[in-house]
Amino acid sequence: MKGLFIHFFGLKEFSGISKKIVSQIEALRLSGIEMLFCYMEIDSEGNQRRVCDNIRIDDFGNGLFSKFGKWICFKNLTNYIIKNNIGFVYIRSFYNCNPFMLRMFDKLREKGIKIVLEYPTYPYDIETSKEHFKYKPIFFLNRLFRKGLKGKIDGIVTFTNLDKIEGVRTVKISNAIDFKSVGLSQRGDNNSAIFNLLGVAEIHFWHGFDRVITGLADYYRSDNFTKEVHFHIVGDGCEKDNLELKVLTNKLGMNQYVHFHGNRRSDELDSFFDMADFGIASLARHRTGITYIKTLKNREYAARGLAFAYSEIDEDFENMPYILKIAPNESPVNICEILHFCQDMKLSPQEIRKSIEEKLSWEVQMKKVVDVIIGNND
Repeated sequence: MKGLFIHFFGLKEFSGISKKIVSQIEALRLSGIEMLFCYMEIDSEGNQRRVCDNIRIDDFGNGLFSKFGKWICFKNLTNYIIKNNIGFVYIRSFYNCNPFMLRMFDKLREKGIKIVLEYPTYPYDIETSKEHFKYKPIFFLNRLFRKGLKGKIDGIVTFTNLDKIEGVRTVKISNAIDFKSVGLSQRGDNNSAIFNLLGVAEIHFWHGFDRVITGLADYYRSDNFTKEVHFHIVGDGCEKDNLELKVLTNKLGMNQYVHFHGNRRSDELDSFFDMADFGIASLARHRTGITYIKTLKNREYAARGLAFAYSEIDEDFENMPYILKIAPNESPVNICEILHFCQDMKLSPQEIRKSIEEKLSWEVQMKKVVDVIIGNND
C-alpha cells in the first residue's frame, strides 16, 4: 500500500516537531507502507508551494492568497492522491477543518482511501486562541465545521485517553523517540558546586518556565540556599512568550542564573544534556485546559537518561522513580525539592533510558495506527 503524510508547514532544522514527523514517516515505512511526504516549501522571497514527493503540485505565491490558499485549495492534492493510487493518508492536523477539506475527504472516501488525522494536542481551543492573529480565520472555520468530520475519516490519532473526538473513534498512542538519533547523556556524578536545570522547548506559555524562574528567585532569597542553581533554556518558539520570560528574569534579578541559549542544532544539544542535572518539561498544561497528554519532550528527556519534572498526567511516566511531579497550578517551583529529589535518585542515564526503549519507539507506536486503521482492528 502507498501512503501520504500531509503536513501544512515546512520542516525546520531546530524543530522537535520536524524531527518527529521524519521519524513517524520512517516508522510507517517500517510497518510496510510505501510512504510519501507532502509539505509546504517556502523560498527566500516568501513564495509558498505545496510539494508531494518532490513534485510541486500547488504554487500559492507570496501575496495575501498564499496566506490562505494552502488552507482551502485541495483540488490538486486530491487529484494527486487518487492519480498515484495512494491508499492511506495521514494528516498532522493544524485544527483547520473547513468545507473544502471535508469535500476532499468525501472524494477520497469514495475511492476507499483510509484517512487519519493526528491531533497534536486536545483540547486545543485555549491554545489556538493565543496563536498569531493571521490564523484566527482558520480556527474560526474549524470551530464551525469540525463536527462534520464524523463519517468522513477513519480515525483520529490522539495522545490523550479519549475514546472519541468530534464523534470519531480515536487511535490512542504515545509520542515516541527515534532512539538511533538521540544520544545518551554522558554526565557523571554531580559533585559540582553548580546544579544545572535544563528546559528544551519551542517555548510557549504552557511550558510554565516562569514557574521555575520565580522559584529560583524564592530560592536565592531564602535561608535554604545551599547550592548555586542555574536554569538553561534552549529554544525560541513564541516570540511573545519568550520575551515575557526574559522580562521576568530581569525583573526578579535572575539574569546571573537564567540563561537563554536560543535554538541549537541536534549535535549542539548533546553538550547541554551532558551538562544538565535535571530536566524541566511542561509545567503549565493546565493553562490550556489539558490534563492528560503524552508530550514529546518527556520522552526525549527519558531517552537522554535525564530525570525530569512535569505537571500533567502522562500515563507512561506516572510511576517512574526518576519523575518529580509538580502540582498543576501557578505556584513557583520549589527548587529545594528538586535538589533533594536528585540527591536521593540514584538511577544512571542508562537505566532511565532502558525503562522506555521497548515501548516508546516510533516503530512500536505507529504500528498501532496501522493495525487499527488498515488492519481493521478495534
